[in-house]
Amino acid sequence: MSDETDAGPRAAAILDDGSGSADALLASIASSQRRAGRRVRGLLMTHPVGAQNCAAAMVLVDLETREEYLVSQPLGQDSQACRADPQGFARASVVLRRAADEQADLVISNRFGGLEAGGGGFCSELLELMSRDVPVLTVVSPRHVEAWQEFTGGAPVMPPQAEAITRWLAQTVCAA
Repeated sequence: MSDETDAGPRAAAILDDGSGSADALLASIASSQRRAGRRVRGLLMTHPVGAQNCAAAMVLVDLETREEYLVSQPLGQDSQACRADPQGFARASVVLRRAADEQADLVISNRFGGLEAGGGGFCSELLELMSRDVPVLTVVSPRHVEAWQEFTGGAPVMPPQAEAITRWLAQTVCAA
């Protein structure tokens, strides 16, 4: 028997190729889907103007309200520790919870990263979105692909190429 309930979550991740283009790609997808009349909600990563090193602040921006959430801790340029601030992510999580309540056409979550791979970060919100059958698109680094696949029950990981993403959107978002 094959019906919608057997299809699994309508979620996918774009593989981060290390080029730094993933955030621009997500922003482009959000923009094009909005132009097509879809309700796109979620969070995109931005870096303050002039930030040019990996110790720079990380800021998430709400796609709907443009509100910014600082999600990094200043640990110093030479620190090797994780800069992610769990409290910042907790504050930003309201955006994803609101998107679930609004039944958005597409929700973009900036990353499935180390916090999520460890069961924290936006895990609860992502699970809620998937349980409500809301399409979710995120980015995952190669080191977290296995955790993503386990978390989602095998949701696809796509190359950072427009063709693959457009195909997923057509099958998942546009077909709804």
